[in-house]
Amino acid sequence: MKYFIFTYGCQMNHSDSEKIATQLKNSGHRLVKDAAKADLIVVNFCSVRQGAVHRALAQLHKYKNKQLVAAGCLLASDQKKLAAKHIAIWHPDDYFTAAPLRQNRFSAFVPIMTGCNNFCSYCAVPFTRGREKSRLAEAILTEIKKLLKSGVKEIILLGQNVNSYKDGTSNPPTPLCVRGASEFTPLVKGGAGGLKKITQPIDFSELLRLINALPGNFWLSFISSHPKDLSDKMIKTMAECKKITPYLHLPAQSGDDKILRAMRRYYTVAHYKKLVKKARATFSQHRPDWFTRRSLGEGGPPLAISTDIIVGFPGETAGQFQNTLKLVQDVKFDMIYFARYSPRPGTAAAKLKDDIAPDEKIRRAQAINSLLKEQSLNINKKYINREIDVLIERIEGQFAFGKTITNKAIKLPRRNLKAGQITRAKITVATAWHLEGLEKPR
Repeated sequence: MKYFIFTYGCQMNHSDSEKIATQLKNSGHRLVKDAAKADLIVVNFCSVRQGAVHRALAQLHKYKNKQLVAAGCLLASDQKKLAAKHIAIWHPDDYFTAAPLRQNRFSAFVPIMTGCNNFCSYCAVPFTRGREKSRLAEAILTEIKKLLKSGVKEIILLGQNVNSYKDGTSNPPTPLCVRGASEFTPLVKGGAGGLKKITQPIDFSELLRLINALPGNFWLSFISSHPKDLSDKMIKTMAECKKITPYLHLPAQSGDDKILRAMRRYYTVAHYKKLVKKARATFSQHRPDWFTRRSLGEGGPPLAISTDIIVGFPGETAGQFQNTLKLVQDVKFDMIYFARYSPRPGTAAAKLKDDIAPDEKIRRAQAINSLLKEQSLNINKKYINREIDVLIERIEGQFAFGKTITNKAIKLPRRNLKAGQITRAKITVATAWHLEGLEKPR
């Protein structure tokens, strides 16, 4: 059959869709670019917000005359309702070993863990993906080495909370043997040939160092990080490893301590700000090249930081929302992914009265977007006349489109550029949402 996949939600869901595509291809089915021409429609659900569930359900209704499959983050109650409508539910046989049919030849999502143990009061992920389970480090490194050999230039590690990665957690306790694998050298010294067997679980910082030590010119990034688990060790590792991009996504969710407690986010606003300050200072210390005229220049932004914010959480007063605006003003985020709260069945917050009017949620979201637009423009203006590394993602007409090493969209004249190329560009134009520039050969 001809099939089409609709994907909603985070990068984890996009990674899941790539795995689903592989299994469909291996079964003899063919991907098409137009859903109307497909015989089989797969809808990959996101359960973070009720609005995302409604959008996914709308696709199932729109194509109700085709064969339908639902996948992704689905609550048991949603699965039951869909099954009653004769909609099949996709269940991957082995999440970590299923091979993905990658949509991007040069940038690859690599899941390192799945599930979550945090049980934030607004989030259904622990009920849809289960508790945290980490992938074996040896398997992760084997996959990444194959990707790099195939020409991939960007590795993006995925997990609901990558900071809590522990090799072997909820997995059989298999020791990681180095057997001549030089990439393990930074962590294992002693024994024959200067190497020995690793018998202790590898944490996320150590995994990053192992990947950073792999040969080749590539970028390494990850998403998402929980503030409560962002350690000094993790910050130092990010700053010291030159292949890790100078970009940190650190979800705040709110700028008010009382709301954070109600969300079951176990940190304070003061702690969050301290983390940001420490990350920026540590990065500046270990990556001083970002302050030279050869790159972003003195005074340029050394570390790009983005966040997630929820507006209109139950009981959020006008004053508490102002505290969130103040957090945005103080931190000066490069990007904010904000959402209007909607209750999800089974979560703790679903028991609270959803007492913020829809119009007020919209107004608060617009207020954050307005402030973000102003701040992002001011940050991006600092890039003008500076040079920065760029990954070319696609060519359209006379232009090349990609992103900077700080995760900002950029457009360059095509000239001799090719998709998958890492080049250097001098920035000539800055807007709130993207940059423009000219290629500057090294």
